[in-house]
Amino acid sequence: MDTSTPASARDSSGTVPVAQDLKPPKSTIKRCGDWILWFFLDQWFIVILGILILVSSQVQVPVAQQFEKENVINYLCVSLIFFINGVTLPTRTLIDNLSRWREHLFIQLQSYFMASAVTFGVVSAAASNKDFMDPSLLVGMIVLGCLPTTIAFNVRMTRKAHGNEALTVVQSTIGNFLGPFLSPALINMYLSAGAWYTDSLPKNGGGYQEIYSRVLKQLGLTVFLPIFVGQLTLNLLPTLSHTLFTTYHLSKLGSLALLLIIWQTFDEAFSSGAFASVHGSNILFVVFISAALFAVWLAVCFVASIFWLPKADTVAVVFCVPSKTPAMGVPLASVMFVGLSTVDAAKLRIPMVVFQGVQVLLSSLLTVPLRGWVDRRKVASVEKGEGGAGQPAEA
Repeated sequence: MDTSTPASARDSSGTVPVAQDLKPPKSTIKRCGDWILWFFLDQWFIVILGILILVSSQVQVPVAQQFEKENVINYLCVSLIFFINGVTLPTRTLIDNLSRWREHLFIQLQSYFMASAVTFGVVSAAASNKDFMDPSLLVGMIVLGCLPTTIAFNVRMTRKAHGNEALTVVQSTIGNFLGPFLSPALINMYLSAGAWYTDSLPKNGGGYQEIYSRVLKQLGLTVFLPIFVGQLTLNLLPTLSHTLFTTYHLSKLGSLALLLIIWQTFDEAFSSGAFASVHGSNILFVVFISAALFAVWLAVCFVASIFWLPKADTVAVVFCVPSKTPAMGVPLASVMFVGLSTVDAAKLRIPMVVFQGVQVLLSSLLTVPLRGWVDRRKVASVEKGEGGAGQPAEA
């Protein structure tokens, strides 16, 4: 029996093409479904946060229990996040990042002075029309620009983007330690220009001893102590720590704790009636300006970093510089502007609350391209090392 291949089945080179299993192309509905599933799995944090904000706009914790809720969440949840950081970060890595004084100056100068100067310029431009913006909102924007960076949120975003998590922990902690000293000084400097939107502020500012003791106490109990206990646990029980927090992914509890921290901020804002006290056009302007400020701060620190820092460190800078924490802004405003009416105090907090929502959304989306950017460099470094070049992967 002749088993030779017919000439018609051969290609121009005389070889027989190999049959391939060609999968049928996916339908548009299937592709959309796959993308939605990927987005939910990768960005589940902002999806759930959006649901929590929607719920908080309709149902809030009673006003009488707001103080207890804030204390429980701010202390318990932040402590949990930093215990997880302490138990998952090698001690040597933390020590190495503590000694990087050039990076400390680079990040803190941008976080405080660059961010506040840009914000003051935007507020000055918006204040040119006295009939457009509510004066309390403009003051709130200046307070926002002078605040330190967040802590727990920065750490989670840096980890998700495969950046230098230890550098973020160190920089966020330093920034919040400096906050009680630098933030009031910067706010007073910008408000002393005598602009019309400062006329409604009380003339006698409050003392700062309360804010110093409050913030330093919170840092000690929720940052320093949990990191120390976490490091102690990691060094005494390394196998158990790795099994629980890496193998069984108990580190995910930090993300759930962060959701509660952000939710309580919005719950308090809706409970105080802050959003109902201003015109909708002013709220939209604050949202737009918050996104613009975040983009400008991010662009400046990114461009300034890529020329001298490794990619993983650049990711840490990108999340530390543009982020701002209302956890210090709200009590700081209460201490600095003693005697401010309840309505004006609620309005003053709006820029801080809105900016937190904007920074959560944009930072979460930003983790996708940053993660790919860092990982491409790591893959290239590994392949180069396998080829005999002997170059270490970038940290």
